[in-house]
Amino acid sequence: MRKIISLICLLLPIAVCADELKLQENAPDHYVVVKGDTLWDISAKFFKDPWKWPQIWGYNKDTIKDPHWIYPGNVVYLDQSTHTLKVAGGEAVPASGVSPAEVSMADVAPGEPTSSTSEVVKLSPKPREVKGTNQAIPVISLKDIGPFLAQPLVVDDDELDGAPVLAGTYDHRELLGTGNVAYAKNLPSDKGERWQIYRPGITFKDPDTGEVLGHEVVYLGDAFVEKFGDLSTLKITRAVLEINVGDRLAQATTSFASNFLPHEPDKNINAKVISIYGGVEQAGQNAVVTLNKGRRDGLESGHVLALYQKGEVVPSHNIFTSDTVLPDVRYGLLFVFRVFDKVSYALVMQTRLPVQRLDRASNPE
Repeated sequence: MRKIISLICLLLPIAVCADELKLQENAPDHYVVVKGDTLWDISAKFFKDPWKWPQIWGYNKDTIKDPHWIYPGNVVYLDQSTHTLKVAGGEAVPASGVSPAEVSMADVAPGEPTSSTSEVVKLSPKPREVKGTNQAIPVISLKDIGPFLAQPLVVDDDELDGAPVLAGTYDHRELLGTGNVAYAKNLPSDKGERWQIYRPGITFKDPDTGEVLGHEVVYLGDAFVEKFGDLSTLKITRAVLEINVGDRLAQATTSFASNFLPHEPDKNINAKVISIYGGVEQAGQNAVVTLNKGRRDGLESGHVLALYQKGEVVPSHNIFTSDTVLPDVRYGLLFVFRVFDKVSYALVMQTRLPVQRLDRASNPE
């Protein structure tokens, strides 16, 4: 089975391990941004290591926290002298050091002097309409990770034991759905009126130490509090699965990061894949996996990790005095997008082999 999935994954793009930025063999001189693009995908059109954000785009992640002002219609072009990407054209200018007077050849009117794509043409400043930030293209596709950002995923033992719980319904229903009214115990009145309903699912344990890292929970739906009290009255406003008495509640997420700055961890990370979301045994590109490292280990949203398959053991066969252990094989990249204290969730960005439980995730080398 793994060989079959390996053949499929080999057709997917993969970043090549490199200490220095390497251009794609067919890297274009420029690219016009279209709706649906991501910054990662655009970077990958030019470079073999699209995650090396500061070098590729000339950003300083320590001083520029949200530089993603790139919109459909902008022109991304390759500066051959510095091997970095710059942006011009369209109706908005990004924070990449390119001023409104510096535009690519796509902005030069017919009949005006032209130059090579590694240079710019100086024009007089002109007014530009700046679009809202919600129209800027994201670093990665939010359709793959959106549900994981807005819903509770992992709770620890204390959170689980102290969580508000559905205690019953006014009409003695066994199952609850959208529009039903229910009662909840231990619901605090100072945490807002909007809540999410969940049910405990998988318990994560560290494969090396056996430590309980948390409990992955199943999102069931949303509820709105109509009246607080010893037994608070709430109405189910959305149900994606059947809701039962005994299910727990968590405060609704009101905001979350929708854009990230990909970067390598500042410290050494040696994590393992402990779960593949959805209960499957193997994962391919765009799948979500869980790692046994989190905030306490130095992980943060935006970190990029390389995936490694454990090297095989070659039996001696009377040729050597002992078995030979082959080196671990790097085969893909992960993008960490949500971090809890002891575990993290990551998106498989690139892979040429199927991702399996206990595969290693570490700093790209």
